[in-house]
Amino acid sequence: MSFNKFAFDPKIVAGIEASKYQTPTPIQEQAIPAVLTGSDIMGLAQTGTGKTAAFVLPILQRLLTGPRGMTRTLIVAPTRELAEQIHSDITRLARQTGLRSLAVYGGVGKLPQVKKIRAGVEIIVACPGRLLDHLREGVLSLAKVEHLVLDEADHMFDMGFLPDLRRILKYLPAKRQALLFSATMPGEIRHLAEEILDNPVTVQIAHSRPTATVAQVLYAVEQSQKTTLLKDLMAKTEMSATLIFTRTKHRAVNLARQLQSAGYTATSLQGNLSQNKRQQALNGFKSGEYKVLVATDIAARGIDVSGISHVINFDVPDTVEAYTHRIGRTGRAACTGEAFTFACRDDRQIISQIERTMGEKMTRIHTEGLPVEVDEVRDSAPRSERGVRHGAGNSARPPRRDNGRPRGGNRTGSRERDEQQAGGNRPAGGRRKNHGRAAVLNSGSGNLFLNS
Repeated sequence: MSFNKFAFDPKIVAGIEASKYQTPTPIQEQAIPAVLTGSDIMGLAQTGTGKTAAFVLPILQRLLTGPRGMTRTLIVAPTRELAEQIHSDITRLARQTGLRSLAVYGGVGKLPQVKKIRAGVEIIVACPGRLLDHLREGVLSLAKVEHLVLDEADHMFDMGFLPDLRRILKYLPAKRQALLFSATMPGEIRHLAEEILDNPVTVQIAHSRPTATVAQVLYAVEQSQKTTLLKDLMAKTEMSATLIFTRTKHRAVNLARQLQSAGYTATSLQGNLSQNKRQQALNGFKSGEYKVLVATDIAARGIDVSGISHVINFDVPDTVEAYTHRIGRTGRAACTGEAFTFACRDDRQIISQIERTMGEKMTRIHTEGLPVEVDEVRDSAPRSERGVRHGAGNSARPPRRDNGRPRGGNRTGSRERDEQQAGGNRPAGGRRKNHGRAAVLNSGSGNLFLNS
């Protein structure tokens, strides 16, 4: 199936071709026809499924007819990064249509936004707080909005934006098309959907299940040994672009600094950064200036970077949905990726929940060189499903890798997380299959994880 089936205007087709879209994803196949006919949409889809184009393309088609210079589409997103990413996608896809988009969020000056709003834009992509500011100050009118999109509604609920969303709805006309997208459907979001959607078409794609193109690996490790394990993995594994998740902003900053000191081109993305610094970090990761980005869950919303080879859960997320969002950053667009999860004994319950949702267990890895007692047990899984074993004692010639560590020069430390570091070569270790056994790590009170 190709995009020709949807009979888009040639101006929109030009944007599709410029974006190098060839075959619609499952959510695009299901959602585009419904949006084109004016139906409301309830979309359940994880990150990396092509969700943004699923609503942007048909909305652009509908906006080609009708007045210009007024706000006719409102898209609400939970974070600045996601709002900016959606705006960027719209700008690229609508380049030849004459339709204008504006990203509206806090952390930057209001005046440039006010000027563009008054100049007239057809599409506004906004975060709730700054949007309400403009509405209350009379800068923006939503009276002519024809299309409302709430993206990542579950995350907006998690961030406490539900009251703001209800306030925003009061500024909108009663008659409009409404699209709601969410990775999960907690009760509060379901109630909101019932309020704003009229006989919606439900589109559900791989709900709460990670993409099949991502190989998932579990490392059972004590908290104090995580940084050692991370550096060891990065030295021994081919990683073109690595996204590392931590639970706290403080840990993201500290871990990025440690990686910089080890010679990696790493930076952090977390809520304490100014908008300019956040954008610099994200742009640097996208351009390849930084090979490693350490981020918190909230800050990482909206990251849409192609070619991420590895996602590393330095800290296990609190929910299955957060895990799905995280690893959805790799293995996109039919490419393969790897997701490594570092888990402590206290993480056993959430790991079990994740694996029940996935319907299969993650590959367990035997990590050598850590001060943890290791017992070996037989693995009943097929040989093809058994894990990779990383060992410093391998006789195989180590693969070359480029994790952002420059090839040559002396490694030096850094005082600032956004400075680029010089780094030295370090020989990379090899990887070999552990065909007969799976590892169980013991520590005092018993097994951390079992493969049974």
